[in-house]
Amino acid sequence: MKLRILSYNIHKGFTIGNRDFILREIRNALREMNADVLFLQEVVGDHLDEKCKIPDWKTAIQFEYLADTVWPHFAYGKNAVYPEGHHGNAILSKFPIVDWSNHVISTNKLEHRGLLKTKIHIPELDQEIILANTHLDLTQKGRDRQTKMIIEHLLPDKDLPFVLVGDFNDWNKKVSPKIEAELGAKEIFKTLHGRYPATFPSFMPMLSLDRVFIHKLEALEAHALTDDHWRALSDHLPLYVEVGVKKIKKN
Repeated sequence: MKLRILSYNIHKGFTIGNRDFILREIRNALREMNADVLFLQEVVGDHLDEKCKIPDWKTAIQFEYLADTVWPHFAYGKNAVYPEGHHGNAILSKFPIVDWSNHVISTNKLEHRGLLKTKIHIPELDQEIILANTHLDLTQKGRDRQTKMIIEHLLPDKDLPFVLVGDFNDWNKKVSPKIEAELGAKEIFKTLHGRYPATFPSFMPMLSLDRVFIHKLEALEAHALTDDHWRALSDHLPLYVEVGVKKIKKN
């Protein structure tokens, strides 16, 4: 069967420069894509500031608002905590999440990072898949340390198919080869198109920061969403991919 995946750094629901709060527009755009699984970075888990108030919604919890009735299963990893609230990574799924954990991979006091790891079950195939979502440091030294931690967290699950997604800040393409080599994974854009996708800044994407790695899954489609309405939302462009999933025989 085919699994449809979308990864997006939503910039806490704000446009570039934090000018406008447009979470409702982001939700509408995500619903139009109707992916099976969403990997979201920079998602607000709670916030007391009025500018983060969601119209017609009781709380400031963004992942619940985005999931609502479309993605009934979700997990949130709280990473950055401050007096007004907190934000982190989220995974929203149409398939049941049977297990999840959030691992701290911070390397300094200024950047609070995590690896959100879930396991979903696809009833049609009776197959489990690991889904992992992350957001790495701005410095190469930090990204190198975090890459090592991510590999250590995923190595025990190499017998299962997995998808590792996120904002890797890997503009110089030094992180990706390590993940591909150590985990036996492949980056789907590089596999299908021969290059990593340009995703930042959204209005004129020049830097390739975001990645989608797959393991024991078939690469079918991969697109950076470049339409005008996506360029006007977050500071990143979202990535949309489709992968083939097969039942893996258990020993």
